Amino acid sequence: GNQKATHSENSQGKKSQHAEEAIFYMNCRAAYLTVFKSSLENIKSKEQLTLVLQQAGRNPSQKTINKYWTSQTTSLNFDDFCAILKKEKPATKNELLEAFGKIDTDKAGYILHDELCKILTTRGDKMTWEEVTSITNQADFNCSGKLDYNKFCELYLTTSEQCCKAARDRLETDPRLRQQHFGNQTENSSEGISLPVPKPSPRVSRNTDHKLPKADSRTPSRPSSAQSSKASTSTTVTVGASSSRSTKLIVDAATMKEWQHAQCRGCFYLEEDGEIISHKYRLHLAQRSAVCVTIRPCSIPQAQRKSCHWLSVDTALFILKENETQENLQLVSFTELQNKEMFGWRGELGAGVYWLLPFTTGCRLRKVKTQISGEAQLVWRDEDGELALTKEFRAALLEIFETLDLDGNGLLSLEEYNFFELRTSGEKCDQEAWAVCKENFEMKKNELTRQGFLDLNLMEANDRDGDPWDLWVTLLSLGYNKTLEMTEACPFVIDISAERCKPRIKAISLEAGGSQLSRAVCSSVLSKGEAKVLDGSENIFIYTYRSGSRITSVIENKSENKVIIHVNNEQSKNCMNNRGLTVFAVEVAPKSMMVSQHVMALNEQEEWIYNCVHSLV
Repeated sequence: GNQKATHSENSQGKKSQHAEEAIFYMNCRAAYLTVFKSSLENIKSKEQLTLVLQQAGRNPSQKTINKYWTSQTTSLNFDDFCAILKKEKPATKNELLEAFGKIDTDKAGYILHDELCKILTTRGDKMTWEEVTSITNQADFNCSGKLDYNKFCELYLTTSEQCCKAARDRLETDPRLRQQHFGNQTENSSEGISLPVPKPSPRVSRNTDHKLPKADSRTPSRPSSAQSSKASTSTTVTVGASSSRSTKLIVDAATMKEWQHAQCRGCFYLEEDGEIISHKYRLHLAQRSAVCVTIRPCSIPQAQRKSCHWLSVDTALFILKENETQENLQLVSFTELQNKEMFGWRGELGAGVYWLLPFTTGCRLRKVKTQISGEAQLVWRDEDGELALTKEFRAALLEIFETLDLDGNGLLSLEEYNFFELRTSGEKCDQEAWAVCKENFEMKKNELTRQGFLDLNLMEANDRDGDPWDLWVTLLSLGYNKTLEMTEACPFVIDISAERCKPRIKAISLEAGGSQLSRAVCSSVLSKGEAKVLDGSENIFIYTYRSGSRITSVIENKSENKVIIHVNNEQSKNCMNNRGLTVFAVEVAPKSMMVSQHVMALNEQEEWIYNCVHSLV
């Protein structure tokens, strides 16, 4: 009886979850089709992305838009849009009131128009005076020169819901749009990214007209359990305890003693929505040379006395050759050999410019819900009433300094400091502002010292009269939790040795991997992995590749129609994947491919078994 009751409860829970998925998917369609004629049309600009998100009841900031539309983005498809909506939740009334409450320190329920104008025109996504005035002049919440922000929040949420409802009503009443509701078109999307021709598999004949969706990892944007499986294939890989820690990466110090070397640091940062961003690099070789490239998590001297969570994070580096345009990068190789926490590649590279794209699967660098009691103190007042940094906060700032010091010279150049500014505030420090820093904080050779960096943060605390709010914004954006542990970032170091010339490496940007990295990951799996045809379907292929301590699977859809693939890992043992789900579904567009999942051992000291069934729904 108890088993039946439990089974019934589980069934009801699954039905409820599937109903929620269906409603979510309908709302996504409704918003998308308010802006576009078909869900097969792509978003082709930041303005279109902003508009379609607003139709879905979101109010994205410029920082949010830039997160999803990077310098390498050319378009986003409907599935990308669904994935964004899952990450960007609509603001609640409590969240809005809390934000206004930080300005209304007296808790009066009102904010003076002049104070509001000053904030909205100088911080964040800066508005014009005219835009702010159009808000404050609204009679509904204009109370004699003061904004009744409680009424404003109510109007904001009501307007947002009306916008979503209008989109849903249009979807329900338009027969043409209703036909598109479950994506049953057979026409092909003209958008996508052509993949470089991979090495042919000896087991499978290949076409080369592939296109790649912009995101290589996302949860399903439509219900996955409504239909039964038509075709499936199973893959099993057994890995012995600790055997994944070494794959013959031998760095011969004696041989390379006469080689020329270069080193550069960087960092992976975990975004609020779970996306991972990192530094990207440009490598220049003056002439053809034998090269050795390695990447590993970076041990920070200041952090030796406490747990360094990031040292167990997997890292990799993809090497792409720059041709005539940055958009036309071709995968050369990647760091597939492993020695403990270090991944590397040895080979020969011709003269020219290469892009180095760092990568981590997200299996170990991920959002973890932990109960944290209390909050570390950041500042205190001495006997004279002067503010000072606590010992713990100073230690965290010195860790941050080491992470920012990309060239490892003990100083922060303007370029290095600007990565800090972009990460924490979204803005850059120009030469004029840097000159002001030079007048107020310790510098050497026009670069900021450790003491100067500490004093700069102390000044910020003084500007807020000891209020740590802005300091916590900085710390959280750099991967620290409330106990000052770096749990959502992974510093790394790249080492390059070349036999015939001096390698020159420079950090170019700090952003998500984007389509170039997605394409590189898929290409690496296609060229090195084992291919299996999905039983019962001649146009769906599953590629599985083990590289050191990780296993990656890629789904290729050669058919003219998009397909939904159900992925089941229930028979795997001692495994974790980047999605955090044992069972899930993904949609693969026509003539395209995407990463199904990345899998690693939960405990490397024990044997782990990867057993995955991919089924066509």
